Amino acid sequence: MQFTNGTVQEFILLGFEVGQLQRLLLLNFFTLLYMLTMAENITIIILVVLDTHLARLPMYIFLSNFSWLEICYVNTNIPRMLLDLALSNKIISFSSCFLQFYIFCSLGSTECFFLSSMAFDRYLAICHPLRYPQIMSPNFCYVLVTASWVLGFLAYIVPVTLTSKVSFCGPNVIDHFLCDAGPILALACPPIPNTPLNSLIFMDVVVILGNIVFVVLSYGSVIVTLMKNSSKGNRVKSFSTISFHLLVVTLFYGPLAGMYMKPGVADSNITKTVTLCCTAITPFLNPMIYCLRNDQVNEALLRLWRRKAVFLKSKMDSVKKRKGNM
Repeated sequence: MQFTNGTVQEFILLGFEVGQLQRLLLLNFFTLLYMLTMAENITIIILVVLDTHLARLPMYIFLSNFSWLEICYVNTNIPRMLLDLALSNKIISFSSCFLQFYIFCSLGSTECFFLSSMAFDRYLAICHPLRYPQIMSPNFCYVLVTASWVLGFLAYIVPVTLTSKVSFCGPNVIDHFLCDAGPILALACPPIPNTPLNSLIFMDVVVILGNIVFVVLSYGSVIVTLMKNSSKGNRVKSFSTISFHLLVVTLFYGPLAGMYMKPGVADSNITKTVTLCCTAITPFLNPMIYCLRNDQVNEALLRLWRRKAVFLKSKMDSVKKRKGNM
């Protein structure tokens, strides 16, 4: 254990306390999940970028940026987790730990703002359809996307900085597979200052609870509008679309709500499970949920496949002409 000026300079990530066989199974499972998650989200980004029709639609502007967010999310935590599962060396430096802590919190808060932006998009599309094209222009979509990234990365600068100033006099074993607030503060020298903890709680309330309220109000207004104004056929179709959005919101906020609503200090296994849901399972499921039974995505894939087929055919024809001229 390394100390500088009486404080710990490196941590040990305890990770999953399982046997060798279970570690190997987890390593294989999460490696496969990581590769599939990357492939899904990269496919969505490429599809939106290459298809001019999808690139102009607000929902797919949000979705492509949301996929980029998910890529950042999994690459912040999963490669390190896989490395710790494969090797016995689980040491992480003080600065690397707090950098991971900051990026993890920032990406989580950015996702909160993204989900609110997408809820706002659905609210305008269904509750104010006539004004929707004027309000939700591509430029305004990019303003919301930029605001989500900026606010997300500004939110936790102060809490993480204050937490890094706390003295850590040992032990230095973090009961987690990544650096997160609770396990880090559990290692702080007593008495723990109130300021870092209060700043973290304050930002959690503002970011998480504030966005939950906004999302609930937005989708609540959407549901009320659909119940009042839609015919039975349109209502079923609209509810089918909204249900996918609600499922993504539930997958993200549900585990967090379960952890915060548990009385007392959250068990480390519960914390690890919730973090796994947010950083590994949800980024894998979200592209499938948004693209499942999505006619626009299927049509875009078909157009891209046809363009590829035409391109390959033209290349083959040019090769045949060259051979014929020889």
